[in-house]
Amino acid sequence: MPRAEAWTHADDPHSEGLAVFLVGGAVRDHLLARPSSDRDFVVVGSTPQAMQARGFRPVGKDFPVFLHPRSGEEYALARIERKTGLGYRGFAVDASSEVTLEQDLGRRDLTINAMAMDRSGSIVDPYGGQRDIEARLLRHVGPAFVEDPVRVLRVARFAARFAALGFRVADETLALMRQIAESGELDHLVPERVWQELRGALRETQPSAFIAVLQSSGALQHVLPEVAALYGVPQRAEFHPEVDTGRHIELCLDMAARLAPGDDLVGFCTLVHDLGKALTPTSELPRHLRHEHTGLAPIRALCERLKLPAEHRELALICCQEHLNVHRLDELKAATVHDLVARSDGFRKPQRIDQLGLVCEIDKRGRAGLSEGDYPQRAQLNRLHDAARGVGTQALLDAGLQGPELGVQLRLQRIAAIHRAQVSDD
Repeated sequence: MPRAEAWTHADDPHSEGLAVFLVGGAVRDHLLARPSSDRDFVVVGSTPQAMQARGFRPVGKDFPVFLHPRSGEEYALARIERKTGLGYRGFAVDASSEVTLEQDLGRRDLTINAMAMDRSGSIVDPYGGQRDIEARLLRHVGPAFVEDPVRVLRVARFAARFAALGFRVADETLALMRQIAESGELDHLVPERVWQELRGALRETQPSAFIAVLQSSGALQHVLPEVAALYGVPQRAEFHPEVDTGRHIELCLDMAARLAPGDDLVGFCTLVHDLGKALTPTSELPRHLRHEHTGLAPIRALCERLKLPAEHRELALICCQEHLNVHRLDELKAATVHDLVARSDGFRKPQRIDQLGLVCEIDKRGRAGLSEGDYPQRAQLNRLHDAARGVGTQALLDAGLQGPELGVQLRLQRIAAIHRAQVSDD
């Protein structure tokens, strides 16, 4: 592994004489030749009082973390943790000056995140992170991994980030993740933390890996039971060559990452657009009649449980309810198209219509062997929407229309505009 470029505090009087190490993701990303958005530092052998005397500002509530007085970067005292209760908050922290760098690194989740860099640029790697980078393995640092249930979600999120580089979860780590899932610890995660990890995964380059890892570890049924229920549910092979609905969602998630990179709103709508298929009676399979309606209740339940933003809930419901209508847009009458736009609040929030069309394109192309297919419905929907939006209210107001009569005439004129656009398309 090549020697890392040095980072220096040589001209920094605040850290002079401190045993400071760059740690975690910045070191990992440097070794992977990836950009890193921020840097975290660990200070060994110091105390809160000594840090404040140097001008560092304390910000940590649960353990001593300080902001550098000039750069604003975070400096944490080396610490160890001891499990005291359920959930990821059930820990006692020891940040005394006796804690070593190796002990601090040993409390971290994965070996690739348990490395440090000293002032000269040398790598401190007591747990084999460089070896696992070369082997493309996501491996836990030690047995304490099982003490923090959030690590199940974090490993899955790192899988989503690094799957494109060939990384996979080590078998022994996956076994520990199953142990955590079976223990019931995941049921004690706060909703906001689950959403934080899910949202981060939806922004990664291969979000399907997040869902697949959680499914293979038995964790998905605890954190996203509505999604877990899709695995093993068959679809009609002529429309879905992948057949399994869970696999369809995986393909769709990666298509979303391709067409809308970093967009967790589109990613979430993609994730939940077919939840109704898990509720199809066995006697009707592999058909899924009215799944666009039966899927609304589980979306509401998931959003309420995880306390999702209103924007995500509202657009997800729209995409679930309307995606089949958009797929058959050529068959819809002008009035039906108008009412679809109105139900989606597309006249007041016009961006929703393109988002809806995008999720529908993702749904159509997120199928085995169909990823490069055309989806003209999205552009057509935008054209019809633009035609309807081109009808203004001023002429109607000038004609003396108001109240319900104004609404009726506006709808009729918008429908006529949609019809003219449909005819011109033909």
